[in-house]
Amino acid sequence: MTSQSGGADMADAADATGMVDWNLAVATATRLARPGPEVTREEARAAVKELRLHAADAEQHVRAFTGMQAPGATGTPVLVVDRPGWVKANVAGFRTIITPLADRMQARRASMPGGGALGAVGGKVTGIELGMLLAFLSSKVLGQYETFAPAEVPSDLSSLDDEHPVQPGRLLLVVPNIVAAERELDVDPRDFRLWVCLHEETHRTQFTAVPWLRDHLEGEIHAFLAETDIDPATLLERVRDAAGFGGTPGQGDGAGGAGGTGSLMDIVQTPAQREILGRLTAVMSLLEGHADVVMDGVGPQVVPSVAEIREKFQKRRAKGTGWLDQLLRKALGLDAKMRQYQDGAVFVRGVVDSVGMDGFNRVWTSPNTLPTKDEIHDPSAWVARVHK
Repeated sequence: MTSQSGGADMADAADATGMVDWNLAVATATRLARPGPEVTREEARAAVKELRLHAADAEQHVRAFTGMQAPGATGTPVLVVDRPGWVKANVAGFRTIITPLADRMQARRASMPGGGALGAVGGKVTGIELGMLLAFLSSKVLGQYETFAPAEVPSDLSSLDDEHPVQPGRLLLVVPNIVAAERELDVDPRDFRLWVCLHEETHRTQFTAVPWLRDHLEGEIHAFLAETDIDPATLLERVRDAAGFGGTPGQGDGAGGAGGTGSLMDIVQTPAQREILGRLTAVMSLLEGHADVVMDGVGPQVVPSVAEIREKFQKRRAKGTGWLDQLLRKALGLDAKMRQYQDGAVFVRGVVDSVGMDGFNRVWTSPNTLPTKDEIHDPSAWVARVHK
């Protein structure tokens, strides 16, 4: 899943957007990413095979529990990847969602004296910075549904352009991170792998059963980016916050954050961006909380040790792995991402307790029935508004 292109390819990638050398980002992240756990070839093959089987089984369990029908899910690929593969997949996703802003910045630079040279240098610097960020995150993410990413991971990121449109949506399972987590927690591997797949399959079901959801989020993200006039490194961190749905709740699996978290995202927000990010945070909390509720709700029937897994996982997620890890989590807004799971799960459980699963599913009717930032913390207010 790894590919390190030559200098010409890197230059092409930088020129394609004028702000990021995407191939350099991949090369940097691949070089800096920590190695995964030691496994034999047979163990690796067995883990990949089992994860693929669990992903297929999880689809039926999620549909039965939620009552959501997702005919488009069968056309969404499931990719079992290593850490470099996850890096490349995410760089491709970044490039897809950020293209409109990149075009605007490239046009602005073209009108400036020396703008071309500035763009080339800036693209390489930002590529290295993005690579460093992804190297850190590559050991954290267990699974991820990439809403805006191309279904196939190209060997050369410069091949993604307007003449080669992408078909978005794919489910990623990062096998070395899953194996590392199950060993650290000392839990049953079969149960843990299925538990992770239940979370990720819920995200795939959300986007394939609700056709308008992807376009709605894309519109919000583009509105957010339209307000942006900042350096590309900070921008890319924020794009991950807006577009990185579906990281299974590990120590830190997405650089997310609501306002007031003390993260890098707070430093540069305009008033308009804060308003948009508030809406995005509410939706992300809904999606993550819903996935947590489903994975635990399905669990007792198909994951015998789900209670043990959840207890150990919560402790792992809360403590991190050390002072440096905790510092980086705070700086990148990862702690805010963790709160999204908690807030969203409380909302979903509150609504389901009040009006049942069918009543909760009215949340998927239209953008107008999505919870607001305030309603995420007050499920009864959402019920009163939508079920009046």
